[in-house]
Formats: sequence, structure tokens, C-alpha cells
Amino acid sequence: MHNIHRYLEHTALAPTISYQEVEQKIKEAKQHQFVGLCLPPFWVKKAKRELGDADIQMVSVIGFPLGYQMSQTKEAEIKQALKDGADELDVVMNISSFKSGMPWTKIELAKYASIIHEEEAMMKVIIETAYLSEEEIRTACKLCADAGADFVKTSTGMAGGGAKLEHIKLMREILPSNVGIKASGGIKTLQEAQAMLAAGADRIGTSSAVQIVQSIIK
Repeated sequence: MHNIHRYLEHTALAPTISYQEVEQKIKEAKQHQFVGLCLPPFWVKKAKRELGDADIQMVSVIGFPLGYQMSQTKEAEIKQALKDGADELDVVMNISSFKSGMPWTKIELAKYASIIHEEEAMMKVIIETAYLSEEEIRTACKLCADAGADFVKTSTGMAGGGAKLEHIKLMREILPSNVGIKASGGIKTLQEAQAMLAAGADRIGTSSAVQIVQSIIK
């Protein structure tokens, strides 16, 4: 796949990320023309400004990495990130309310979808597959699609387990064709990225994006 870079979101969400590293990630995103650059909310404004008119989506995270913040808190995060220039927001689903079977999970996501779409941005929902059974993955996918998610994303990368091929296949089976899948968590090689795309993923979130594209050049 010669255009793999257009499936990769160059991701750096480590709690220790420094200003110098942010600069480096912006530079790499522009150099390799990745489809997106995913950084913590704190760095969105700077990164968006420096990406300028490059064809790179500015991606950030909301309610990260646990998802059980109050809805009002997540909403404030969303509005701030949009104001700072985010094009796509990866929102962590409230796994706690989801596991409790509360309708709140979907109500909350539907509200966020309308705020995000009003600004012509996209909402990806992180369901954190590592914490879910197969049946729960099915339910979560349906819930996200009904709530207006543009993408469903497997993982935060912080929960011990990342993207698994069988989960991608299951998600693709359940989700309507207009809802994309973002595989993230533990994807480090070109082979792994290609396998995820072949299984039905539309995007790959990885901190190894540079290594993946460089492995093609070699």
C-alpha cells in the first residue's frame, strides 16, 4: 500500500510529552503528510497554528484516558479544543455508565456529536475494547453509531490492551458503512498497520507512524 501515510494519525499522548517533542511531531506530520496529528488538548492551539494550511487533520482527545468525567467537564473540553482549532475529537466513552447499562452513555455522546458537528468537526468515540466483552463491543458500536459518531476507535493505548484484529473485524460487521473505524494501541509495524486496514480499519492511530513509513522506503 503505497499511500499508507494517508491512513496514519501521528500520535503523541504520553503524559511527559515536551515542547521539543511537540515541535518534532508537527515537523514529522508535515514531512510525511500524515492524515492527522493527534496531540493532547494543551498543545492543540500551537500545533494547529504551525500546521497552517497543510492537509493534516488536527486531532485531540476528550475525557482521556478514563472517560468517567462529568459530562459538563467533557463538554467544556470539547468546546475549548474546537476553539483552539481541533478538526477531530477522540472522545472516551463513559465506560462506567456503559457497564452500568445506563442510557446516559448514548445521551452524552449524542450531545457531543451535535456540538462537534455544528463546528464541522468529526467525533471519534473510544470504546476501550480491552475492558469489553465481544457482546459489549457489539452494543457499544451500535450505541456510538446511533449517537452520531463518525468513527469508533478501539483504544486509548493506556488500558493494557490495544487494537486486536478480531475486534476490528467484529466492529466492521456491526457498524454501518458510513461510520469509520480507528485502530489504535500497540500498532508499531507496517505489517500490523496493513493487517488492521485489511480487517476493516479506516484509520490507524500510532506513535510509530514515522517508523512505519520509513520501513516502506527502505
